[in-house]
Amino acid sequence: MAHLQTPPDAPRYIVDDMVEDVIERLSFLRHEPRRALVIGDWTDAIGAALAASGATVDRRDPALGDVLVDEEAPYPAPAGYDFIASLGTLDTANDLPGALVHLRRALADGGLMIACFLGAGSLPALRAIMLEADGDRPSPRIHPQVDVRAGGQLLQRAGFADPVIDSHHVDVRFSSFAGMIADLRGQGLSNCLARPGAPLGKAALARAHAAFDARRDSDGKVNERFEILTLSGWAKALRPPKF
Repeated sequence: MAHLQTPPDAPRYIVDDMVEDVIERLSFLRHEPRRALVIGDWTDAIGAALAASGATVDRRDPALGDVLVDEEAPYPAPAGYDFIASLGTLDTANDLPGALVHLRRALADGGLMIACFLGAGSLPALRAIMLEADGDRPSPRIHPQVDVRAGGQLLQRAGFADPVIDSHHVDVRFSSFAGMIADLRGQGLSNCLARPGAPLGKAALARAHAAFDARRDSDGKVNERFEILTLSGWAKALRPPKF
């Protein structure tokens, strides 16, 4: 992905949408972070906006080989972040509940986390195309995904206060199957399973192209949907009960 993002016209509409959403949400809140952690924003738009407002920003991107952050491992204590943004990474964590717990513990009292990633409902056209291409023996092509209901339960389980979970979709129209796959690879959204299915052979690839062509609408394109899930929650110290 790092190599494919080199050209100025590289596809980056998914991360751009997440960045815009996070910045817009922050603008509506009376929350001015002094120390922030930004994970997965390889455009650095969020980090730049936070730095411009006077925050000290730690930037981490595991997708580009940054070994200084592992969302499935505890953060060095005391982390004390007032704000954490995580873009497009949590859906690929093996231990998502554990990753959210680590993010919660990395927040200072009163800190806010906003996490965006692809959720259930993403890539319905591609899923159908790959099922037709694989035939009677479908292979694993995409990792498990989280829906809105499960997202809310995960936030509560991780100990976030005032959890908010919502989703929106981004529709993209493709003129070719190859173009669809190229966009996914260019944005780091291709198969990341430890045991992915076998590559498509010539016959299966031909079936995939045929399945794509069968879904063309009146203008010759196929619509694909990306469902973006956004989780947000606060870190609030537990107060002892009054007697």
